[in-house]
Amino acid sequence: MTTLSPPVLVIMGASGTGKSTVGAMLAGRLGWPFQEGDDLHPAENVAKMAAGHALNDDDRAPWLALVAAWIDARRTAGEPGIVTCSALKRRYRDALRRENVVFVHITGERDVVLERMMRRQGHFMPPALLDSQFAALEAPTPDEAALTVDLILGRKAQVDGERRHPAPARSEE
Repeated sequence: MTTLSPPVLVIMGASGTGKSTVGAMLAGRLGWPFQEGDDLHPAENVAKMAAGHALNDDDRAPWLALVAAWIDARRTAGEPGIVTCSALKRRYRDALRRENVVFVHITGERDVVLERMMRRQGHFMPPALLDSQFAALEAPTPDEAALTVDLILGRKAQVDGERRHPAPARSEE
């Protein structure tokens, strides 16, 4: 009898969608180990993005290898975990795909994401790179182990697992 390893969730999506916040909230609620994927970027990648240049596949390869190593460490330890990683392209997700790894794709309208990026402080990813993120994004397909969550739901609803849009507010008459 084969037993499945505990799940590892990869919170994915374009920069500014709230991956880090949702991932940390969910990990806190579940008591699971959490890894901020941005912290695994080589210094060269951070400097390149901070200078306003999008990463290419070669730039991302060592980062994805570190994310994969973190996933493998959880699996080896028999622990669940949550890691953030943009995982924008299918081939990036393929590099991370393992038994019982589930991708949670946080989506949102470009203008909403841009507005959120404009408000955040201290992040190396400038809003000017948002269009490159959306251009590179290949949404997960039905054959991938993935859930899609709309950021319009708000962080609490995302963590609570709600998948529907909130009802429109009724005006008081």
